Amino acid sequence: MRSSPTSWRAFRLLVSNTLFTRSRQPTQSPGGPLSPVLRKMATQHAPLLKKPVKLACIQLAAGADKPANLSHAADKVREAASSGANIVVLPECFNSPYGCDYFPSYAEALQPSPPSPSQSPSFHALSAMARDNGVYLVGGSIPELVVADKNPSSETYYNTSLTFAPSGDLIATHRKVHLFDIDIPGKITFKESDVLSPGDHVTVVDLPEYGKIGVAICYDIRFPELAMIAARRGCFALVYPGAFNMTTGPLHWRLLGQARAVDNQVYVAMCSPARDTGATYHAWGHSLIADPMAEVLVEADESETIVSAELKSERIEEARKGIPLRDQRRFDIYPDVSVARVGS
Repeated sequence: MRSSPTSWRAFRLLVSNTLFTRSRQPTQSPGGPLSPVLRKMATQHAPLLKKPVKLACIQLAAGADKPANLSHAADKVREAASSGANIVVLPECFNSPYGCDYFPSYAEALQPSPPSPSQSPSFHALSAMARDNGVYLVGGSIPELVVADKNPSSETYYNTSLTFAPSGDLIATHRKVHLFDIDIPGKITFKESDVLSPGDHVTVVDLPEYGKIGVAICYDIRFPELAMIAARRGCFALVYPGAFNMTTGPLHWRLLGQARAVDNQVYVAMCSPARDTGATYHAWGHSLIADPMAEVLVEADESETIVSAELKSERIEEARKGIPLRDQRRFDIYPDVSVARVGS
């Protein structure tokens, strides 16, 4: 017997209302509501940051001479380490000018890893900086060249950040996931995708003495999902080498750093190149470190400098206990994005 259209619509409405009503009911364990002991266990969290750590952002002035850029970066890493920094961050494209016209000519092959010194002088310079100074080094970013095995004439370019341990060993590689393609009429037009290809994963780096950090590059900071995934995977800080410009910098640089910090209740470090008005691309500068309550602890101006701050576990826990977002998420209403692909 076939149902009439009217009765079928009534049945669907009844089912929909029943499912909606059930979905609104509070959940509980199979044996009933959680006991006070289990509830307490469910809301206890291990500290994200195992001990205080000093993080430094080097707002580096770089030019067209790659060897000079690498040597200058080494001097500044040494300076940051001598002031007590344990984690040192360099800016986006620290070894070259920033721009689509420059990416191919400054690009280096990083595979197979480790590359030879002739393939990637920047890789070996960064490794030496980390090893010689006994620091974790987030090596800003460099243009990366990948040549297909089966087609040597096929070249792919990435904007790539390398992170090194105090031993000098490479411990993480992040390829910029979101490419900087914008068009603000009368202000700036830029299209990284004309030359670069995007990365394909979130990058979480384990620093055994301290905990985990998330590493992403510049335009990646505009996408809260990337930060949320890294934070939900246990990072105590999100680190962004970046090079905002004179249009987007004044508008959004500081705002985005504070937003990612307060969204995720973690520290955020943003490391820019120093501004060079003689270059084709004028960086905003203003490297900064924000705490888990979005207070900007330190911020540079546009000139070359080093900014640093001590990161403390207590500040993270104060923020998370006072505003307990981690215990209030509603995955019965919206999806848990932290199941995304994560690499190092």
